[in-house]
Amino acid sequence: MPPVIAVTGASGRVGGRVARRLVGAGAAVRLLGRDPGRLPALAGADIAPAADYRDGEAMRRALDGAQTLFLVSAHEARERVRVHTSAVDAAVAAGIERIVYVSFLGAAPDATFTYARDHWHTEQYIRGTGPAYTFLRDSFYLAELPAMAGADGVIRGPAGEGRVAAVAHEDIADVAAAVLLGDGHDGATYDVTGPVALSLAEVAAELSRVTGRTVTYVAETREEAYASRAHYGVEDWEVTGWVSSYEAIAAGEMATVSDAVPRLTGHSAKTFAEYLMENPDSYGQLLP
Repeated sequence: MPPVIAVTGASGRVGGRVARRLVGAGAAVRLLGRDPGRLPALAGADIAPAADYRDGEAMRRALDGAQTLFLVSAHEARERVRVHTSAVDAAVAAGIERIVYVSFLGAAPDATFTYARDHWHTEQYIRGTGPAYTFLRDSFYLAELPAMAGADGVIRGPAGEGRVAAVAHEDIADVAAAVLLGDGHDGATYDVTGPVALSLAEVAAELSRVTGRTVTYVAETREEAYASRAHYGVEDWEVTGWVSSYEAIAAGEMATVSDAVPRLTGHSAKTFAEYLMENPDSYGQLLP
């Protein structure tokens, strides 16, 4: 019997793409999610019972008999690290032999981007649990760049003149599949980025080109950034995450350009222009 690869978040943008690639390669795949009814129906893939990261026993049952866990990071939350460690503990209890974890570029205990700190603590926890591990430190998603622009055609944030090497979901999935199906990745940490680092002014210029309207970037101060996001009415930690993501760009922490995509997949990483050409719906809010 071939080793089973358990894929979490299989109803999402990363996990779903990874699951499809694994099934297409003929791997034995088990799909996990909080709501099994939302998981994709893939020929040959096993659907696990409902499993929430916070429910250690449900996770253990869902992972029983699997050898590898593809662990997509949980949605942002105040207790996100605790949510992750619960899932990791369940994997260890189920006898998982390898964990491939979707982390974030620049993960560090003192990262400017507060959510990247959560990823670092999760990585450290995984390191101490026993199974082999590989960390995929993804940059910002290319899909997030058009969403930074408001309906008024303005990107606002305290990113200064910093740059970000955003990456496509498709490229992340290709890298993950290569790691999950291949050998020689135990203990490795891969920065998974796009092929070039863009300033937000360059992002705005590219959006202007494809939409035919003027899109601009306005560099905010920290105080202005908090004030312009106050109307969303979310908790302070979430606003801090939003603001600090721009500040991480300003600090140069998102400018890394790696060769992980071409080296591990055999194809070049998608550019922002290519992404926009393939995904016109991504900038729909900017069209008349």
